[in-house]
Amino acid sequence: MSEAQTGNPELPNIVRLLAEKFEGTPLAHFLMRWENIIFASAVMVAIILAAYFSARKCKMVPGKLQNVAEIVAGGIDDFVCGILGPEGRRYTPFIGTLFIYIISMNLLGLIPFMKSATASLSITLALALCVFVYVEYAALRNFGFFGYFYHLMEKPKGLMAATIIMPLFMFLIHFISEIIRPLTLSLRLRSNMWGDEILLAIMSKFGLQGLPLLFFDTLIALLKCVVQALVFCLLATIYFALATAHEEKKKEEEENMEGVKNGL
Repeated sequence: MSEAQTGNPELPNIVRLLAEKFEGTPLAHFLMRWENIIFASAVMVAIILAAYFSARKCKMVPGKLQNVAEIVAGGIDDFVCGILGPEGRRYTPFIGTLFIYIISMNLLGLIPFMKSATASLSITLALALCVFVYVEYAALRNFGFFGYFYHLMEKPKGLMAATIIMPLFMFLIHFISEIIRPLTLSLRLRSNMWGDEILLAIMSKFGLQGLPLLFFDTLIALLKCVVQALVFCLLATIYFALATAHEEKKKEEEENMEGVKNGL
């Protein structure tokens, strides 16, 4: 499928070039249809291989690959536990995998003849839905089925609970915010990465005259790749914090302890 057919300027990538070479064949149709999945799968395989070789022979004195893996894992764990507390370590593997996967897909688009799969809404929406399902599962496990609904109603007590209207209104607001989270998460990441790809493609058409601008925009795109992966995972971590309400538990425990001390 040519640029004119898609309606958007895009940098050439290896999958698209192969599809154009075999245009009119079932292989070309397959490559064009699954283009983003191919790049996303390639990143997944690369991460699995990197994880395997870095953890294959763990040593007390780590080699270069093991050392890099430990630094990345430790940094992500500090990031997650800094927001969720020590109990949030159970979510470090999930959020860490998300971060490494997203930043790898983002950076892949800066390599010649490659493409950022995160420029596709289908990819980012799938990632956002994974976050949504896990967050809802964590909330149900933490509060229980009826406790979760009570939490969404802002835990009404006394007169507020008797009115019914306010609790239902708060439940509706929280329910809508929960439902639109996958959409906002996916659109934020997709729009930024897609915009970068379009801008780089436009800059590349200026030839040597546009080289300084292309170089500058590439540096900005590099920074944005990191920032967007960080923002996605930061929001996911905040959603877990809201779903598990560690701070509320701590306050309740502190209040209970104060009550015990006062009683003594």
